[in-house]
Amino acid sequence: MARLATQISTAERATEGARQLAIVIAASFFVALCARLTIPLPFTPVPLTLQNLGVLLVGLTLGPRRGFAALALYLAEGMAGMPVFNPTGLGGIAQLAGPTGGFLLAYPFVAGIAGWIAENGKKTFARAAFASVVAEIALFTAGISWLFILTHSFAQAVRFGLYWFVFAEVIKIMLAAGLISGWSRVRKAQA
Repeated sequence: MARLATQISTAERATEGARQLAIVIAASFFVALCARLTIPLPFTPVPLTLQNLGVLLVGLTLGPRRGFAALALYLAEGMAGMPVFNPTGLGGIAQLAGPTGGFLLAYPFVAGIAGWIAENGKKTFARAAFASVVAEIALFTAGISWLFILTHSFAQAVRFGLYWFVFAEVIKIMLAAGLISGWSRVRKAQA
């Protein structure tokens, strides 16, 4: 009897592990889908894309560990040559060395930060918005730092990587917070 219980427990763990892996893989593909929605801007080498929204949603939904894992997988997929990065770049490892490299490399940490803040409290609009703002600060710090390394000019890095995106990022933050808090209310109502 004890042996049967151990076998069932092992099977349940394997099933749960497979389910968690499928969630992480699906989340990485969701961010890749968001990357396809890109608008190149003529005055900056950094395009306007929905990737950041996807990263925030993955982090807020999956939490810090699975969110980090999903975005680390996303980077691995891109480095392996899968077409997951935004289509305006060179793709593959070259994309990580280009103007968007700092943003891309920060994605696992951005998802982890958003997930950690959201996980440690009620999933309200205010908490999700706060988590998203903190995560976006980390994202733009990394992105602008990388642009500074490439351009050797902080002013140019900020022009390329921040000014044109502030309004869009505010919308993404509000959208992510609204979706997460709304989803939380729906789940509570169903419980």
